[in-house]
Amino acid sequence: MSFLIIAIVLVFLLILIKTIYKINIKELKKIGEDNKELDEIVKKYPSNVEICKTILKKLNNENVTIQEEKDNESCLYIAATNKIIIANMRESFTRIQTIAHECLHSIQDKTILMFNFIFSNIYIAYFYIIALLGIFRVIPKPMIFYIIYIIFGYIYYFVRSYLEMDAMTKARFLAKEYMEEVNISSKEEINKIVNEYDKLNNIGIKTVNFKLFAYTIIRSIVLAVIFGIGQIIQINS
Repeated sequence: MSFLIIAIVLVFLLILIKTIYKINIKELKKIGEDNKELDEIVKKYPSNVEICKTILKKLNNENVTIQEEKDNESCLYIAATNKIIIANMRESFTRIQTIAHECLHSIQDKTILMFNFIFSNIYIAYFYIIALLGIFRVIPKPMIFYIIYIIFGYIYYFVRSYLEMDAMTKARFLAKEYMEEVNISSKEEINKIVNEYDKLNNIGIKTVNFKLFAYTIIRSIVLAVIFGIGQIIQINS
C-alpha cells in the first residue's frame, strides 16, 4: 500500500502547486491569439527565417542551421544538431520573442545543453522500462527503482527549468532590441508589443515551470500506481 499512499500524496501536491501558481492556460492563449492589431504590426517584419538569422548574427552565433516547418505548432532548438526549427507562426505577433527565445538557447552552455539532451532521453527510456517491468511484476525491489526515478526527475526538472527560464527571461529584451534596431515599427508600436510580451511572460514563465514539474510528478504517480497494484496482487496471491 506504500506506493498508493505516495501516489495520493503526489496528486495532492500537484493540485496544491497548480492552485498556488494560479495556472490559467486559457488566459495565456487569449493573450497570444486575440490581438489582431499587434498581429498586423508584426506582419511588416521579415520572414521568420530572416528574423532568426538577424538575431543569431546579433548574438555572434551564425553557424546554427535554421529550418522552418509549417506543419509544426512549436519552435525548438536541438542541441545535438545545432538546429533551430521554426513553427508556422507568421500570423502571430509573438513570433519575434519566440524566435529570440530559441536563438538564446543556441548560445547557452553547450555542456548543459548536451547533458539535458542526453539525460532527457535516458529519463524517458528509464520510465518506460521500469513501467513495463512493473506491469509484468518482474522487479524484485520496486522501491529502489522508484527512488532512482524520483532522483532522475529532480535532475531533469532542475536542468530543464534553468534552460527554459534563462531563455524566457532574456527573450523579451532581445526581441525589443531587434525591433528597435531594424526600425520597422514606431517606438509606440514596439512598446505596445513589449507590454503584451510582459503579460505573456508573467503567465508563461509560471506555466512552463509548472508543466515541467507536472511532467515529472504525473509520471511518478503513474509508476506509483503500477507498483502499488503489483503490491496488492502480490499480497492477495
